[in-house]
Amino acid sequence: MQKESKVSSLIKRHIVGALFLPVFFAYLYYLPPSPYFFALLLIVAVIALRELFTMYNVPAAVSASGIVTGAALLYAFCYYPEYYLESIFAALCLLLLIRLLLIASPSGCMSHIGPVVTGYFYVAFFLSFQWLLRFGDNGLEYIFMLYISVWLADSMAYYIGSSVGRHKLYPSVSPNKTVEGAVGSLIGGMAGVFIVKTVFHLSVISTFSAVMTGIMFGVAALAGDLVESMLKRDAGVKDSGAFIPGHGGILDKIDGFLVSGPVLYFMTRYF
Repeated sequence: MQKESKVSSLIKRHIVGALFLPVFFAYLYYLPPSPYFFALLLIVAVIALRELFTMYNVPAAVSASGIVTGAALLYAFCYYPEYYLESIFAALCLLLLIRLLLIASPSGCMSHIGPVVTGYFYVAFFLSFQWLLRFGDNGLEYIFMLYISVWLADSMAYYIGSSVGRHKLYPSVSPNKTVEGAVGSLIGGMAGVFIVKTVFHLSVISTFSAVMTGIMFGVAALAGDLVESMLKRDAGVKDSGAFIPGHGGILDKIDGFLVSGPVLYFMTRYF
C-alpha cells in the first residue's frame, strides 16, 4: 500500500509538472515583467506567508495584518528599494501595535510575532531578489537559469536519493535526505546552468563559471529545503499546505528558490 501511494504521488507530481511548466515558462518569456512578474511574486508571497502563519497557529488578526504588510513590503522592496529601512520599520511598528491593541493578553506574544517577522524576511525580502535579477543584465536568462537549475537540483536530489540513497544527510531535520541525494542536487544545478547557457548562448558565463554557479545552485537549493524542513518539523507538520496536488504547499515548492535567488543575485553582482 505504501509503495502504491508513493507511485500515485509520483504520477500526480509528473502530471502537475507537465501541465504547469510550459504555461509558467511562456508566462515568463512573453509577458513584460511589470506588472506580470511582480504579480506572480506577489501571489506566491501571499500564499506562502499564509501557509507559514497557519503552520505556527498565528491568531487571525495578526496573521491577516502580517500578510498585508508582507505584501506591502514586497512591493516596497521591488519598486522602492531605497526605502527598505523605512518600510521595515513601518511594518514592524504596525505589527507590534496590532498585537498590542487587538489581543489583550500578553501571553504568547512572541510566538505570534516571531513567525510574522520571519515571514517578512524569509518570504518577502528573499523573493524580492528575483525582481532585482530580472531587471539586471541578462535578467530573463538568469531568471530561467534560477528556476530550471533549482527545479533540476530538487528533481535529481529526489530521484537519486530515493533510488540509491543510503547515507543520511541530516536526519534530525529531514530524515529522508541523503548524501547521495545531495550529490544529485549538485548535478541537477550544474545541468540547469549548462542548459540555459547553451539555449540562450550566454557567452558571459564561462565553462568554469557555469560549473561553480551550478554547484552553488545545488547547495543553495538543498539549504533552502533543509531550512523549510526545520520550520515544518518545529511546527509539527508534514507539508506547509495542500495547495498543489501531489506537491504540498507553495512554501514547499519555493523553499529552494528563496535561498537560491539571493545567491544568484550576489554572484551576478560581485563575481
